[in-house]
Amino acid sequence: MPLSQSSDRDIAYLYATELVAAYRRRTLSPVEVTTTLLRRLERLEPRINAFVLVARESALKEARAAEARWMKGAPMGLLDGVPVTIKDLFLTKGWPTRRGSTLVKRDQPWDEDAPPVARLREHGAVLLGKTTMPEFGWKALGDSPLTGITRNPWNLAHTPGGSSAGAAAALAAGIGPLALGTDGGGSIRIPCGFTGLAGLKPSFGRVPAYPPSVFGLVAHNGPMARSVADLALLLNVIAGADDRDVYGLPPDGRDYTQGLDDGVEGLRIAFSPALGYGRVDAEVAAAVERAARRFAELGAAVETVDPGFADPAQAWLTLWWAGAAKAMSVFSAAERRRLDPGLEESAQKGARLSATDWLAADQARAALSLHMAKFHRRFDLLLTPSVAVPALKVGELVADPATQKEWIDWSPFSYPFNLTRQPAASVPCGLTKAGLPIGLHIVGRMHEDALVLRAARAYERSAPPPLCPLE
Repeated sequence: MPLSQSSDRDIAYLYATELVAAYRRRTLSPVEVTTTLLRRLERLEPRINAFVLVARESALKEARAAEARWMKGAPMGLLDGVPVTIKDLFLTKGWPTRRGSTLVKRDQPWDEDAPPVARLREHGAVLLGKTTMPEFGWKALGDSPLTGITRNPWNLAHTPGGSSAGAAAALAAGIGPLALGTDGGGSIRIPCGFTGLAGLKPSFGRVPAYPPSVFGLVAHNGPMARSVADLALLLNVIAGADDRDVYGLPPDGRDYTQGLDDGVEGLRIAFSPALGYGRVDAEVAAAVERAARRFAELGAAVETVDPGFADPAQAWLTLWWAGAAKAMSVFSAAERRRLDPGLEESAQKGARLSATDWLAADQARAALSLHMAKFHRRFDLLLTPSVAVPALKVGELVADPATQKEWIDWSPFSYPFNLTRQPAASVPCGLTKAGLPIGLHIVGRMHEDALVLRAARAYERSAPPPLCPLE
C-alpha cells in the first residue's frame, strides 16, 4: 500500500473510522499506522507511563496480516488493522493480566481471551498492549504498586483518573484511537472526563464480561475513544452475546453507527448541576451549564431539575467493599501487606459486613433503578458533570481533605448509574483556565445506549474538542 505524506501527529490523531476509510482507499497502510504509533509510544511512554505491556512484535505481525487482507480487498472485520489498547483487567491470550497488582503471578497459564478481546481479534484489530490501572481497579486514580504513577498527558503533574488510567492516557496522547475500559463506579467516565475523551459505560450486560466480576451488577465493560463515532464503531464490535456471561443481554442486532447524526431536536432533557447533593468546582459547573444550554440551541427541551434521590454512596460502597473483601480473600496476610493501603482498608471494611448489609445495599440499588425508570418517563436524557473537579494532582486521593474522605466524594455523578445499570457517556465540554479537560455526563434510559451516543455525537459536532498538546 502507498505511504502517506502525513506527519506522525497527523496519523496518531486519526479516528478509527478515518483509518478504516484510508485503508480502503489505500492512502494509509496498517503497517505504517502501527509503526507510527509504536514510535510515538516509545517516545512518550517514559513520560506518561500508560502501559504495563507493549506488544511490539505481535502488533506488527497483526498489522502485516491486516495489510495483506486490505490489499486483496477482503478485510477481516470492522476494525481490520486498527490499533487498540487493552486495559490490564481483561484476560488476553498469551499475555499476563496483572490487574495492577504485584500479587498476581506472571507465571501461570494465560490461555483465554475475555469476550471483548476475542471480538477484537475476530475483527482484525491490532492489539498494541495492555494499559495500566490502580490495584484491582479499587480507585479512580492512576497509580498502582505494580506500575507506579500514570500521568495525564494534558499536564504531567496531574492524574488521568482511573481505573482505566493507562487507557485514557494513551488515547489522549495519540497512542491508538480505541481502548477497552471497565467501569464499576466511573472507571471509564472519570478518566475520559479528566483527559478530554469520549467514553461510554453501556447498559449492564451489553458488552459481555468473563470472568464474572466480584463487584457484580455494578461492573461494566465499555469503549473509550477520541470521538463518539469511534465509540459506536467499537461498541458494534464488542457488544453481543457470549455464553460465558450469565448476565449478558441478548444481541439486539443494532448498528450503533446508524442514526448517530440524527441530533437531539425534540428530546426532553433534564440538566442536574449537582444531583442535589454534590459539591462542584466553579469552572466545571460553568462549563457543564454552557453545554446544557447548547442542547437547547440544538432543539432539545432542556429543564434544570434534579432527579430527586439522596446520595447513594453508602449502598455503592457496601457493594464495593464486599467485592474487595472477596477478591482479596485469596491472598495470605503476608501478601496483603503488599497491597495498596487503601485497597486493604476497603477489603477489611468489606469483611466486617454481613449478608444483611449486602442485601440492604442491593435493595437500595434496585430502588434507585426504579426511581430512575420513573424519572425517565418524563425525560429522555439526564445531563450532569462527569466529575465534580478537574484532574487531581498525582499523589492526591481527595481534592479537598477538609470535606472529602473517599475518592467518590469528588466524583458523585458516576457511581449512582452503576447502581442503576443505565448507559452513560462522558464527552469533553471545555478546558479549565489551567488547561485541564472538563467532561459532560449524559445518562439514558436502561438499554437506550444508541440515544446516549446520539446525544453525545450531537454535542461533539457542535463543540469539537481540542487535541492534547503533548509532543
